[in-house]
Amino acid sequence: MDNRQAMNKAKREAKPEKFNLKTFMALLKDTKPKYWQLWLGLFLGMIATGMQLIVPSFAKNLINGFQHSVDGKLVALIIVVFLASAVISAASGSLLGFFGEDIVSELRKKIWDKLLTLHVNYFDENKSGEMTSRLVNDSTQVKDLLARAFPSLITSLLSIVGALVLMIIMDWKMTAIVFLAIPLVMLVMIPIGRQSHKVGHARQDALADFSGDAGDILSEIRLVKSSNSEQQEATSGYGEIEKLYKIGLREVFFDSVAGPIMTAVMMGMFVGVLAYGASRVSAGTLSMGAMFSFLMYMFQIIGPAATLGTFFTTLAKASGSTQRIQNLLMEHEEKLEDGSYVDVEGKILEMKNVDFAYDNSNPILKDVSFEAKPNTVVAFAGPSGGGKSTVFSLLERFYEPTNGEITINGQNVKDISLHSWREQIGFVSQDSAILAGTIRDNLTYGLDGDYTDDQLWDVLKLAFADGFVKEMPNQLDTQVGERGVKVSGGQRQRIAIARAFLRNPKILMLDEATASLDSESEAMVQKALDQLMKGRTTLVIAHRLSTIVDANKIYFIEHGSVSGSGTHSELVKNHELYREYVETQFNQD
Repeated sequence: MDNRQAMNKAKREAKPEKFNLKTFMALLKDTKPKYWQLWLGLFLGMIATGMQLIVPSFAKNLINGFQHSVDGKLVALIIVVFLASAVISAASGSLLGFFGEDIVSELRKKIWDKLLTLHVNYFDENKSGEMTSRLVNDSTQVKDLLARAFPSLITSLLSIVGALVLMIIMDWKMTAIVFLAIPLVMLVMIPIGRQSHKVGHARQDALADFSGDAGDILSEIRLVKSSNSEQQEATSGYGEIEKLYKIGLREVFFDSVAGPIMTAVMMGMFVGVLAYGASRVSAGTLSMGAMFSFLMYMFQIIGPAATLGTFFTTLAKASGSTQRIQNLLMEHEEKLEDGSYVDVEGKILEMKNVDFAYDNSNPILKDVSFEAKPNTVVAFAGPSGGGKSTVFSLLERFYEPTNGEITINGQNVKDISLHSWREQIGFVSQDSAILAGTIRDNLTYGLDGDYTDDQLWDVLKLAFADGFVKEMPNQLDTQVGERGVKVSGGQRQRIAIARAFLRNPKILMLDEATASLDSESEAMVQKALDQLMKGRTTLVIAHRLSTIVDANKIYFIEHGSVSGSGTHSELVKNHELYREYVETQFNQD
């Protein structure tokens, strides 16, 4: 927990990024916006603003004519203009809002596609909760900017510019009082905007950290409970919540300060204009209607001016989110379709002089070579941590070798498309992944086409899983719970094996598929595996002697290198460490 907090603190102390309009516009361009919504929305906004700006002029004539009579037609015209401008303004706001929502929807699709195609090492270095925060929290900040703040900014600017122009035409001396307030507003709002930027950046980072840590803890809630760590995690969570609370207080303060400052300035302008206008009316140099009209224009400025202040606060908050999204989208991704399709059936799979390290300072594999001939069983044995599972990760092409190559009939697998390579591989691990959903969903996961119930029952029978599935309340449509918590370990393994049968892979990889099972479950799973291995090139990682003794060839891996290879009898005869390994396993078995 302390390490998590230290990492999170280091991230929060990173310097906030400045908002970059060029890269932001490039990001928006990639989402292929519906520009017709933007232009039509702006056009309607201009019409609505123009109609609203006409009203004070009508009001001026109406008030100046009170001494004679009330002009009923003018009153009716003012009401009609008000209603029409409200309807057109609503249409404008809706179109601009739709424009923003469409962009954010496409942006979220891009982020989601990016997350699904990122290299595995990105997931090794970043928490899933933080990535979820990019998808949900950061995109929401951009959504608020585009769908709410930006449309309001456009209409506000139109209102302010239009009102100021008409005010200057009406009486430039009174308008000068309004302009005197602008430098004062800028002097106060710019520092507030900078602080809001910092707070917004810190808040998004803290949310991502908290989301990542909470996801880690809740996904391992059984470990938490079995370790009596509820209080420890509660204390840690309180610490992160307290940090969010303090950031929230600062955010509330700056948000709360911006509005009242704008209101105070506007009220000061209003009082100044009212006092000056009253003196002009009493002196006979300004009509009552003109002063009333001028005040109406001022009221039309107050709301949009406050909106401008809110926009810059929202922009400051969104700047960090935008930069993080851009950074994510710039990450290298897997090119699933690059390369050719190669049918791997009946071909020799080889790893040639492969070195690999997750980072340059810690080599995991050193000069590893092996050969798997078609329809044979190749086993990998050796002490834990020797690099066996890393070999499988390289075969799945989750990572690329640092040196050396992996070939199929002499062709480097890098020249084969990832999609076609992986669709020909079946993988069953010691803790096979089960997703939340039904048994049917898990059996057909990642497979194209439709499968009948009979086909699903056939593969369940091959995996010796049909018995327990039939006993479930909804059989194939039974929900297995998050990460398969509603089925046992042995049942989960047999569902994974049934999925492998349905996938019908040409290369089968088994990573200690029976290691964590009880004797009864192991026997059932081993029967299913024996069925699955028939007629396929099979690679097996196992600690138990019974799993590998009948393999066509065994590679003994220790300290990241192959220290011996051959059949079981050959290794027992020629490899001292393997012989000790066999004796230990024999005593355990």
